[in-house]
This record gives sequence, C-alpha cells and structure tokens, in this order.
Amino acid sequence: MALPFDETHGARDSRAIAILAKTIYRELRSSGYVERDVIALAGELVGMVASDVKKAPPQKP
Repeated sequence: MALPFDETHGARDSRAIAILAKTIYRELRSSGYVERDVIALAGELVGMVASDVKKAPPQKP
C-alpha cells in the first residue's frame, strides 16, 4: 500500500527500519517501560503520522 506522501531522500531499507524498531523496543524495555507503555508510544507515533498524512496535499494520479 502506497502512502500519500513522497519517498524520503535515500529511501530506507526495510531491514534498517526493523533493526531500528527492535533497538528502540529493547532500549525502552531495558529502561523499565512495560508493554503498555510501548503500545502507548506506538499509538502516539501512529497518531502523529496520521495527522501528517491528513495535512498532506492530495497527490495527482
């Protein structure tokens, strides 16, 4: 599914994104955050992205 915004400069490798996610998760857990906290963070991030997508100008077909 394509997202309604431009590709980032130097498109990201999907493996790099997975590694970043795993690293962030491990850091949060090792810092004492529980699953509920990680889920809340993920929800906040999704909300921010959704807000940006809504604000993005419509793309031409």
